[in-house]
Amino acid sequence: MSVYAQSVQTLIDELGRLPGVGPKSAQRIAYHLLRLPAEDARRLSESIDEVKRRITFCRRCFDIAETDGTHDAGVECGLCQDARREDGVLCVVEEPKDVIAVEKTGRFKGRYHVLQGHLDPIRGVGGEQLRVGELIKRIGAESITEVIVCTNPNIEGEATALYVAKELRERNADVKVTRIASGLPVGGDLEYADELTLGRALEGRVNL
Repeated sequence: MSVYAQSVQTLIDELGRLPGVGPKSAQRIAYHLLRLPAEDARRLSESIDEVKRRITFCRRCFDIAETDGTHDAGVECGLCQDARREDGVLCVVEEPKDVIAVEKTGRFKGRYHVLQGHLDPIRGVGGEQLRVGELIKRIGAESITEVIVCTNPNIEGEATALYVAKELRERNADVKVTRIASGLPVGGDLEYADELTLGRALEGRVNL
């Protein structure tokens, strides 16, 4: 039997499902929310509801895109709509958060493609679950000359980078495929890299 009221226990359980939130953290957050004024709690709830209604994925690069909340067909993100971006060069990342990490360097002015994950055989994530097929279609359709594979410098990221490079070479022999250079810690994530380190890694990318 739970020592908490049922509604509080449910809140703690749901908070505990968030990444990086353990049982004790979930309990602290729950009690913080209980102490909030009703208006503040309502505003938080409404912001979560709104983001679930308005946020979708870009039909072109699969980064996060915002809709008017009534439909999401054919929506492109702000970066894909930006005519100032350099066409012909594509930076491939695992998640939308990685786009933000690369943008913070100020060193990349091309286009992006978000795989929405990485290879993870244990969890049943293979190449067909990633946005590799869509990436291959973009190469010819957008006259891409270089693909920079900017996956995380860990085991899964390296395996994903090799897989992407193999698929691109088999289907698009003329495209140049590069990998961001060393400078990022092995086992780390792009979102935690400082701008200077990630910027140098981009500039020093090497052929795969």
